[in-house]
Amino acid sequence: MILGLRTTAYKVSDLFKAKKWYAQVFGVEPYFDEPFYVGFNIKGYELGLLPEENETNKKSDNVVSYWGVDDIQKVYNHFIELGASVHEKPTNVGGELMVASVLDPWKNVIGIIFNPEFKLPK
Repeated sequence: MILGLRTTAYKVSDLFKAKKWYAQVFGVEPYFDEPFYVGFNIKGYELGLLPEENETNKKSDNVVSYWGVDDIQKVYNHFIELGASVHEKPTNVGGELMVASVLDPWKNVIGIIFNPEFKLPK
């Protein structure tokens, strides 16, 4: 049986710089730090960084993982101020639901979502 989402991983060409950048934008240090993988615990969910062997700017955005936030504009601005670039500005997608996404310095898409209806199972 599927237990739910566990990990979102991003490929980066400079693992050391990416580790520092992600620690700064997410406000947490990695709990696992090896040359082949860096792992962060983001409120019980795994954010992973993988070294990219062949750097490419042709990264896909056909699948986007959205990180939950309470204030989408504030978090969006925080990412942009720390060097992310615009992918999708905060947009209302119905009711109170808001989504946005940015590109990290390695061109990975990071989605953020404000969804007051989402509740974790107990």
